[in-house]
Amino acid sequence: MGDAISSLRGRRRVFLWAVIGAVIALVILPQLPFVDTYWTGILSRMLIFAIFAMSLDLLIGYTGLPSLGHAAFFGAGAYSSAIFYKDILCPERGECVAIVGNFWFALLLGIAVSGIIAALFGLLVLRTRGAYFIMITLALAQMLWAITWGWRSKTNGDDGLSVLFEAGAALPSSFNAEAFFYVVLGFFVASTALMYLIVRSPFGQALQGIRESESRMLVLGYNVWLYKYLAFILAGIFAGVAGSLFVYLNNFVSPLDIWILPSAEAFLMVVLGGPGTLFGPAIGAGAIVFLENFLSDYTERWLLILGTIYVVVVLFAPQGIFGIARSEWVRKIMRDTFGGRRTVAAAPDRPLTKDETKE
Repeated sequence: MGDAISSLRGRRRVFLWAVIGAVIALVILPQLPFVDTYWTGILSRMLIFAIFAMSLDLLIGYTGLPSLGHAAFFGAGAYSSAIFYKDILCPERGECVAIVGNFWFALLLGIAVSGIIAALFGLLVLRTRGAYFIMITLALAQMLWAITWGWRSKTNGDDGLSVLFEAGAALPSSFNAEAFFYVVLGFFVASTALMYLIVRSPFGQALQGIRESESRMLVLGYNVWLYKYLAFILAGIFAGVAGSLFVYLNNFVSPLDIWILPSAEAFLMVVLGGPGTLFGPAIGAGAIVFLENFLSDYTERWLLILGTIYVVVVLFAPQGIFGIARSEWVRKIMRDTFGGRRTVAAAPDRPLTKDETKE
């Protein structure tokens, strides 16, 4: 028992140092001479979609709710921040309303709108289960897509909404690609920490219980619907964080950001990284964003390659990258490679000697 506790503490210590090392590496990366403005933007995009993927993992991996319409909250955050900035804060270029911290004000508004839409959608989608849940989340997302497509006076329809965020109005005067990366990194660290606390809390443990057996949790006296509803709202809020940051990165948002493709990509990020691991989808998001930008330079059929990756992962590694890293055979390889405590097994025809017991 003591060895098991010690081993668990050791793994947690290694994991903690790995997380700290990853954050330090992200802080240093933009300062390296070979990381130019383009790659800094790619890193920002990776972190934004990592938040998006982890928010979906709250539903898929921890609550057992496979949504195919999660891009609705991502797009709602992006459109809300862009419209609020363009029509209210800065209706005319160079004549922005003097509100302290316009950047944060518009960002928080986009997040709030995503949370409100998630609360409304949750009242509808949580009346269904299984395939019906998947279809209704997809249908509601398509409804938002149709609104952004047809509401030309505000969203500019299928041409998309282009927003020029001026320095000194929505952003600090010193904002550039590198500075914005550190803002995104701050949101990524804060969002990851909050989601980690959520899934490790009694609330998160209850969500995992609902994922494993909803009927058992009902018998134990849990309000299953309320737990799922709160998880749905939280997932929508964090997706809104990603969407609001995304429009500041791109200076552009279109109905394609609410379409089925971003939802499917987020689903792939979760599956590739490992559902129910939180950090796995972040790794999956980084891999998918990198592959998109790398493959699109060489072929127009990069979506076919991503689809192939999805099929291979589902068939041969359903636990994802993070799940493989935590698997028993990987641990065995690590023990064999770096050594570990040796144990002596008793032969079937004799008991352990005193010396062997001490070992």
